[in-house]
Order: sequence, then structure tokens, then C-alpha cells
Amino acid sequence: MREFNAVVLGAGGVGKSALTVRFMRDEFVENYDPTIQEEYRKTIEVDGELTWLEVLDTAGAEQFTALNEIYIASGRGFILVFSLALEASLREVTSLRQQILRIKGENSRVPMVLVGTKLDLTNEREVSSAIIQELAARWKIPVYETSAKRNWDVREVFEDLVRQMREYYPPESPKKKRRKSRGRGKSPCIIM
Repeated sequence: MREFNAVVLGAGGVGKSALTVRFMRDEFVENYDPTIQEEYRKTIEVDGELTWLEVLDTAGAEQFTALNEIYIASGRGFILVFSLALEASLREVTSLRQQILRIKGENSRVPMVLVGTKLDLTNEREVSSAIIQELAARWKIPVYETSAKRNWDVREVFEDLVRQMREYYPPESPKKKRRKSRGRGKSPCIIM
């Protein structure tokens, strides 16, 4: 079974923990409690293949910038989260993406998903689908509009990222076994 780690990044209060907990535990976190760092692990099946996924839920980007650099350096896939009900959170995601590319290399196609949360709050929506689609097309990454409360498209986010990581990080080939001595049944010579 292959193992991957994903990092959930975004501004404070956008629903990173609600999204992560909904996927990992199938629970909705009703009250906002600022996260410093939470790690979750789960075996998931994507396209008939089991994968061990570790998800790091981070603090709001503006609170622990130095820690984010460490998370980005060690991360293999990224979920960039913003709130559909808070346009300013989309700008934060833009700077986080730039930070990822700076750390991982400008030319790399790092596995990444753009996620708008709080889709169920239709009366509070500030970010249009057209703006999100244009951004996702320019960045060449998939985008999802989700609701952790209603469990809308939450699983799809993580499955998409796992597919990207499988493609970007191909399985390591098995290590070649050392060839045995071609002597005629003789033991190898050992000098001490």
C-alpha cells in the first residue's frame, strides 16, 4: 500500500478543520476552534486501490508563516482552502500557492486542489463560480466547491489529490537483488 501526506492550507476560519474532520471522521465540527496543527491518518480506497493518507491540518496561514514553510517543504500534496463567503480568503490562497511553487520549484506540477468551503451558506456567498473557474484554469488545478456541514464534495477533494499524488510520485521500483557469485558452487571468499 502506498503512503502519501497532504497539507491543508488557507486563511484562519475558512473551514480547513471542518473539511478535514468531515473527511477523516465523517463528523461536522460546529464550533470554530483555531488550529495550530492536527495530524490525521486514514486508509482510503480510490479507484479500487488502497492508500494510506496522512493529512496535516494547519493553522491559518497568517498566524504561523514560518511553520507553513516547513509543512510545504515536507508535503507531497496540497489542499488550498478558501471560504466562498469571504473573498479576502481567496487572496490568501493565491499567496500560499506562490509560496508552494517557490519552495517546491516554479516548474513543478505539485499535486494541488483548490477548495471553496461553506457552499451551503448561499446568502453569504462573496466569491462567484466564474472567478474560481478562471483561477483554476490559469493555475491548471482542479477546483471544488464544498460544504463540510452538508458533506457536499468533501470526499472528491481528497480522492482527486490522491490520484494526482499517485501520478506525480510513481511507485519506487523494487530494489535489485545482488547477484550471487558465479563460482562453481563455491562460497564467496571473505578476507578478515
